[in-house]
Amino acid sequence: MNIPVNRPYQPPFAEYQKYLEQAYARNWLTNNGPLVQQLKERLEDWLGVKNLLLVANGTLAMQLAYRALQVKTAALTTPFTFIATSSSLQWEGIRPEFADIEPGSFNLDPKDVLARLHHDITAVVPVHVYGNPCDVHAFETIRKEHGLKVIYDAAHAFGIKVDGQSVLNFGDASTLSFHATKVFHTIEGGAVVFADADAYAAAEKMTNFGIDTRIGSIGGPGINCKMSEAHAAMGLAVLDNIDTVLEKRQANFCLYQSLLKDVVTLPLWHTSGNFNGAYFPILLRSAGEATVVFNALAAKGIAARRYFSPSINTLADYQYPGMKTCVVSEDYASRTLCLPLYFDLAATEITYICDAVRQSL
Repeated sequence: MNIPVNRPYQPPFAEYQKYLEQAYARNWLTNNGPLVQQLKERLEDWLGVKNLLLVANGTLAMQLAYRALQVKTAALTTPFTFIATSSSLQWEGIRPEFADIEPGSFNLDPKDVLARLHHDITAVVPVHVYGNPCDVHAFETIRKEHGLKVIYDAAHAFGIKVDGQSVLNFGDASTLSFHATKVFHTIEGGAVVFADADAYAAAEKMTNFGIDTRIGSIGGPGINCKMSEAHAAMGLAVLDNIDTVLEKRQANFCLYQSLLKDVVTLPLWHTSGNFNGAYFPILLRSAGEATVVFNALAAKGIAARRYFSPSINTLADYQYPGMKTCVVSEDYASRTLCLPLYFDLAATEITYICDAVRQSL
């Protein structure tokens, strides 16, 4: 048996082709074409958001948000995440500094953020890790009381809500990744959701080399990070099936929970949040045990991943003066594994994976 950790959802090819044919017939393949406009409108409606800007990938989405919101000097973020959260800051000349994560939720700890604030910090960049919502209300208080920008890396959080509203409506901006492995995807792609319409307009101009297409003027910083019609076509075809995708992924997530809840430690989910089945992480008792389980699964043809290891604050390229350790993140990074989870994963395969986990302990 060979079970990958992830497998992209592929809508029926005829549905994808239907949208591609529209772009082909119009001979309009990029530059904010009709399919991109349609995808923007449908996503805003489905997600319950405004000011959604489609871009070429999730990393560019973060860089664009920092630019549009004028983040400078340094930002506090989590070390327990994919490297792009920190590298996108560094690429923009912003020093990523780290606060620790909460035991249980795996998310950035607002209390530790407050303890590590100083005059160089201009923004906080929390991550909804595994699609588990952060303490958005605590970060909203920090945003208002300290005059900081709050930009959420919501790469894992497509369709996630807190208190009945989209988690993307919190903070100054939220960024999404539409990479092929995500719950919703455009093969490659991403988006930024801005709270402020003026920030959206500034970012939209930046995506097209700094050109204001309404009057043809050029001014300010710009880059090319537009989404193409071919990528939007895949997004529309996936969106046509998104309820089915989410239902299956959520069912797989729940099956894992039922089979492993008394075997390993699982994240504590936000009490007012839903889940989308983006990932299924397990926390083992030690780094050694995590290695044993990882190797045992590999021997049975099961691909697990150490999401997210190492803790980014331990990397040489991310050191800074006065840096403090992140004890919880470093500990969790050493003993967390993510098990396979995707649309096509069968219940029998999940049972096989869980049996393998139990047998290895």
